[in-house]
Amino acid sequence: MTTPDPTETLDVTGENCPMPVVKTKQAIEGLESGAVLEVLATDAGSMSDLQGWAEATPGVELLEQVEGDGRYTHYVRKA
Repeated sequence: MTTPDPTETLDVTGENCPMPVVKTKQAIEGLESGAVLEVLATDAGSMSDLQGWAEATPGVELLEQVEGDGRYTHYVRKA
């Protein structure tokens, strides 16, 4: 799978639950429809937290999650 080309990047490294989800929600609200938000996190819980949030939130789609070197990168599209 090709990594999506982000419209914006949100850096929440060093933040713990629930802040990655809270800040992602705030950032997504400010984007145009079709935009892709890249979220950079260091909280391992962000993998399941962002997935659950995206599944429960109409108008957003979790495109991909990448884990490596203690960092978690999430790509979320605003519908």
